[in-house]
Amino acid sequence: MTEMARLDALDRRIVAQLQQDASLSNAELAERVGSTGPSCWRRIRLLEEAGVLGRTIRLADQVKLGHGVNMLCNVRMRTFEADSVAAFEAFVQAEARIMECFSMSGDWDYLLRVVATDVADYETFLMQRLVKHPSVAGASSHLALRVAKYQTAIPVG
Repeated sequence: MTEMARLDALDRRIVAQLQQDASLSNAELAERVGSTGPSCWRRIRLLEEAGVLGRTIRLADQVKLGHGVNMLCNVRMRTFEADSVAAFEAFVQAEARIMECFSMSGDWDYLLRVVATDVADYETFLMQRLVKHPSVAGASSHLALRVAKYQTAIPVG
């Protein structure tokens, strides 16, 4: 694990505000956090250099983009040899429909969140891509009926 960044109260307010709306102008941000524009700008650059703040993105609505199905897929690996794990993780990185991938403890080795247009689309991905990967021994899928909570902001307080 990496060491937690040491943030003062102003840094925390800046991070919290930017997680809610990264399109704020520097002046708007400074006003919201009770600082000056130059101070905010300098702190944002330091937070970026420290790796606290990453790239700026816009979140898209997956349903409006035609990917209304969320599948949670447990994956079991055939082996944990370094080249096998690297090949699987490279496959995961290359698959745009795999939104998240967690290496797990317990009965399953990985947990994936996969988006699809419908269940048939997911089945095609599962049967023609995922389970055919040479590193994969098996998979178990779970259909998410709806999203009860979706959050991107990390608590900073």
